[in-house]
Formats: sequence, structure tokens, C-alpha cells
Amino acid sequence: MNPVPQPIIAPSLLSADFAYLGKELLRAEKAGADWHHVDVMDGHFVPNLTIGPPVLRSLRRATKCFLDVHLMIEDPWAFCDPFLDAGADLLTIHVEVLGDQDPKGRDGRELLQKIRARGRKAGIALNPETELDVILPYLGEVDLVLVMSVHPGFGGQSFIPSVLSKTRALRERHGFQGWVEMDGGIHRDTVAACAEAGCDVFVAGSALYGALDMAEEIAVFRERIRGIELA
Repeated sequence: MNPVPQPIIAPSLLSADFAYLGKELLRAEKAGADWHHVDVMDGHFVPNLTIGPPVLRSLRRATKCFLDVHLMIEDPWAFCDPFLDAGADLLTIHVEVLGDQDPKGRDGRELLQKIRARGRKAGIALNPETELDVILPYLGEVDLVLVMSVHPGFGGQSFIPSVLSKTRALRERHGFQGWVEMDGGIHRDTVAACAEAGCDVFVAGSALYGALDMAEEIAVFRERIRGIELA
């Protein structure tokens, strides 16, 4: 069992109070958050709408913390530059819209390279039903792999444990050395299993923003992650 290197806790802004986003960012940081996870949805790739570049620009002004931006959208080519201009530190795109799925035949590797060329981190995401092999051609172009442990689009879903085999394969079979992020249904009772499988970035929405004491809940996360390192 490999220890989790510097586990990163990334509360998902999707579960924050949108009337007080600046205050919610500060609340999460005071509670011990490492990153802010920002879910971007277009109403097409997923059946929901969230935020665009202008809101991200406002978030950037409100915090110096790392902004982990997850693009759940059909056309990341159109929105890559606007979100980078708005202040994203890491931009993650879904493998399901790359390759043969792009009607214009654009190269997903070039898009990932473009993100890195602008001095930012690039990520690739895959949905629970997507086979791990689909992302392998892109591993050399990314800093992070986001394994969705729920179907994207809405918060509050239950964790899908079968996806843990993907994180293990990334680490053990393919030797991926970048960040492996898990998003969906992460809480105090699932975080240890994710860590044991090789994840080091843990996205949690309702479990953290909905906690009575977010700092205490983050401390529990860290304790349970440390527990697998000591086992």
C-alpha cells in the first residue's frame, strides 16, 4: 500500500450558498481547505447549469487559493481561454467530448497542451461508465486525472465504489505520478477507500459545506486518510 502524498481537500463550490460565495470561500479556507473545486456545467453535457467565466473572475478576486475548475461542458475549446483568463489554476476537461466525439475533429491533446502552455495545470476527467483505457492516450499531457465516482451534473449522489479499480490501475498498472482526484459521494465513510486506492485529491460538496463544523469534518477526512497510511 502506497502512502497518499500530501492529500488535498477540495470542497466543491456546487454545495456552497451562492448568495455568499466570497464568504463561503473564506469559510472553507479557514476550515482547512487546500483547493476550491469549481463545477462548470453547460446544460448539454450534463442536465444542469452553474457558473461561467465572469463568476470565476469574481472568485479569483476573492481568494488566492488554488482554483480547480472542472469543465462539464460539450465544447471546452470554446471556453478554455475564457476560464484561464478568469483565473483558473487547473482546468479539467472530460475525455467523453474529445477524440471521435468532437464533431469538428479537433485534437484533445492540443487543447491540453494549450492549457499547460499558458502556465496552468491540465486535467482529464472520465465518467463512471467510461473505461480507463479511453484516457490513456492523454496521460502524458495532464497533471491530474479526475475519476468521477457519481454521474456528473448534480450534488448529493451516492458513491460508486466500482470506480476505485480505475484509480488503482492508474497508479499500479500505468504508473501515473500526477494527482488523482475523486469527485462524488466523498464523505467521512468513503474517503479512506479512495485514499487506499491511490487518490490524493478529494472533492466533497455537501459533506463539507453542509457540515455543522466544516473544520471538524476536514480534520476527520485527514485523520481517516492518515489511517490508511498507518495500516
